[in-house]
Amino acid sequence: MNLKVLNSVAKAMVANGKGILAADESSPTIKKRFDTIGTESTEESRRRYREMLFTAKGVADYIGGVILFDETIRQSTRDGVPFARYLNDLGMIAGIKVDKGAKPLAAFPGETITEGLDGLRDRLKEYHAMGAHFAKWRAVISIGDGIPTDFCLRANAHALARYAALCQEAGLVPIVEPEVLMDGDHSIGRCAEVTSRTLDLVFGELAAHRVELEGIVLKPNMVISGTEASNRAGPEEVAKATLDVLKAHVPAAVPGIAFLSGGQSAEEATEHLAIMNRMGPLPWELSFSYGRALQAPALEAWRGQESKFGAGQQALYKRARLNSLAHLGKYETAMESAA
Repeated sequence: MNLKVLNSVAKAMVANGKGILAADESSPTIKKRFDTIGTESTEESRRRYREMLFTAKGVADYIGGVILFDETIRQSTRDGVPFARYLNDLGMIAGIKVDKGAKPLAAFPGETITEGLDGLRDRLKEYHAMGAHFAKWRAVISIGDGIPTDFCLRANAHALARYAALCQEAGLVPIVEPEVLMDGDHSIGRCAEVTSRTLDLVFGELAAHRVELEGIVLKPNMVISGTEASNRAGPEEVAKATLDVLKAHVPAAVPGIAFLSGGQSAEEATEHLAIMNRMGPLPWELSFSYGRALQAPALEAWRGQESKFGAGQQALYKRARLNSLAHLGKYETAMESAA
């Protein structure tokens, strides 16, 4: 492991107003997205969709990294250039999702554990050889009646840390993603409590596994009310609550925090990020690693039609640019109609 290299990669992913495009949807997930626009999910339609995203003119000015799915890292542009090489050449560092998904945690109803540690060392070696410079692993934490249990939080923190240590051993920057879901009717205060405990346990396990914090990127949820909460917190409250939790529980050694959007609308996710970056100074880069919140407008504009390929690219460019401005604290909601 070369910590200097890992640190420079981690910084490049989120520095200078840049963020990360999460384009690592599994085949079942992208099928659901394609179903909403009446497009059949085939290997070629998925390849062409990802090509639309990756080749959008100007997007490299705002995107510092792209998370790929296993199928995608093995695919190429129409001109035969492997996607990982294409992205790396543009400065949009190629990364790879390596977990095998959240599965039911035995004897703990309503809770999950993320699988994929078996054989991970060899898979990381293969992905690194294919051009990946970072990886991603997502733990999923639900809030509900009596959950999350401390055992579930500890189990997922342990798995995240084992994954992160293996990544650094292989020369890859680990994106550490503990996601506390928005689903439910819980208050913003309850989300803050669970997120705080989750982060404490994750950083405790990272330390125990001798993971170098200077060579990771944290991908957390924002501290936000449950989607079904009766009195949902507004943007300023979300920004303040999120920063309070992060400042209390995330060491300054971490180079960058790149939020997941977690079911927020594209506009909400951008606004929250902008408000937080105006509340600085902050000890880490505060950026974005959005999937739906970057892609949804592009998917809707494209609708699987070759004639709308350019429109899809323009929609992605707009969202990437606005989120970059949010990272710099310069975004205003009025820009949505002007952009």
